[in-house]
This record gives sequence, structure tokens and C-alpha cells, in this order.
Amino acid sequence: MEQIIRIGMDTSKHIFQLHGVDAAEQPVLRKRLGRKQMVAFFAKLPPSVIGMEACGAAHYWAREFGKLGHEVRLIAPQHVKPYVKRNKNDGRDAEGLCEAMSRPTMRFVPVKTAEQQAALMLAGQREQMVARRTQLGNMIRGYAAEFGVTEAKGLDKIEPLLARVAQDECVPALARELFAVQGREYVQLQVELKAIEIKLRAWHRANADSRRLAEIPGVGAIGATGLVMKTPDPRAFPSGRHFAAWIGLTPKDHSTAGRTRLGKITRAGDERLRSVLVAGATGEAGSWSSIALAAGPAEAQAGKARRRGARQQDRPHSLEADGER
Repeated sequence: MEQIIRIGMDTSKHIFQLHGVDAAEQPVLRKRLGRKQMVAFFAKLPPSVIGMEACGAAHYWAREFGKLGHEVRLIAPQHVKPYVKRNKNDGRDAEGLCEAMSRPTMRFVPVKTAEQQAALMLAGQREQMVARRTQLGNMIRGYAAEFGVTEAKGLDKIEPLLARVAQDECVPALARELFAVQGREYVQLQVELKAIEIKLRAWHRANADSRRLAEIPGVGAIGATGLVMKTPDPRAFPSGRHFAAWIGLTPKDHSTAGRTRLGKITRAGDERLRSVLVAGATGEAGSWSSIALAAGPAEAQAGKARRRGARQQDRPHSLEADGER
């Protein structure tokens, strides 16, 4: 077999398709492997460059191949698609990956360590629990309203609502039993969520970068930990606007024939991280507006003029927001 310089690998849970080329860019490897064959096969190969889509389990395989001396490059799936020819199948996908990773301007996703993925799991678990708590609280309120029992807004009003339902003889016995089940689930969820948040705050206090980011106005512990966990090497962004494009806060550019056409923000990147940062920035902007209004109308108008000037200086950016993960 000729010396393989580059391998594109299409992955799935159990089946892996390989496509390798030599120095003359000629295909010298087309092979289909099962999951149990992967490590043994690559252990016998000389060190080479392996390309994969940045999808499920890609970071695990990247770490495993790295231990064997191979260089692994992860590519966002949307960057691979233009290189896949017609009649899509596993072989075509692997060939497209092999071609895409050879492009000199291709952008790659940094490989995450096991510790980074554990931290991301912690943040994801909290997000899922918060969503479940909201869902369960809304369910309790909705069912209680069907029996004429309502309560004011707020998480602290759920338990009093359940207590009122339990004592209301107008509510059928079967419904009271079901409310009791939901109440126990809600209390247990609150306990588990509190434990997760304690671990998240401990992680935040133990990370110097996270503590430093939390000093930025509008960025709290949740936003700081999200930035550290999900953002790649900051040196990959030449400026703050590049980071804004990466996270999806810049306008969508659809210009042509010398005419600038900007639309809504691209909303690329991590939705949860973007929403946390936008919420923090909105709250901080509101506090500054209050200070300006307290200072007087003249100062408020001056602040508006400064912001208007900053927007006029803004120009479309050449960086394509790609939402890499």
C-alpha cells in the first residue's frame, strides 16, 4: 500500500467508512470497518492526518487516534457538504471529508479533552433540569386552574399552590393524588438542581479564566462558565467582532452587485451561550440607561448620539458565521 497522507472518515455508531489518498492525491484506501476494528487498524498505520465531522463521539475518537500518533482534524458538517458529490453514501461522505480537510482555508474545530466534555455535561444537565422544572411548574399550574385553583407567578408559589390543592375538598381525590405525585417530583427536582448548581459554582471558582470573565459587566457565573467551556482558543479570533460572528450576533450578509444587503443576525453558534450573553448585556444596558436618565436629558441624548455614531461606523464583516461546535 502506498504511503497514506490523509484519511477522511465517515462515522456512525457501529460502521466507519475510510477514504485515504497518497501524496499524488490518488485514492489508495477505501475500507469499511466496524467499531471493534477501529483501534487495531489505526494502531498498525503510520502516523497520518485523519479528518472527521465534528459530530457525536468525534472528540472521543480524536483523543483515541491522537494517542496512536495520528493528527485529527474535526470539521463542521456544513463545511463538508459542498465537497460531497452526487449520490450521497458513506463512501462519498468519506471522500468529501478527505477533500475538504485538504483546503488551505478550511477552519477546524478544536478537539475537546475529557475534562472539558465533563464540564459541558454539567452545564447541559443544569439546562435540562431548568427546562424540566419550568415544564413541571407550568403543568401543575395548568391542571390546578382546571379545578379553579390559581396562584401568583414565581417558583416560590408552586409549593403553596400544591398545599392549597391538597386541602381543597372540591378537587377530586384522584386529582389530589396525582398532584401529590407531581409535587414530590418537583421537590426532588429542586434538590437535584441545587446540587448541580453547587458543582457548577465550584467549577467556576476553581477556574481562573471563568472568575476573570465574571468581572465583565453583564457576565455572571453561568455566562462565564459557558464561555470557558464552549469557546475555543480566544487567539483564534483576531477581534471581538470575529467572536460575535462565531456566536451568531452579526447581521446575515446577502450582498451582491455592489449593493449591501444585511438581514437579521445569523444566530449561528451555540444558542444557549448566545442567549445568556444577550440577556446579560441587555440588563447591563438597561442599568446604564437608568444612570443616564438620572443624570439628565442632555446626558441621555449624548449617549444616544454616541451609540448612533458607533452603528454608522459598523461595516459588514468578511467572516462567515459558521456555528462551529
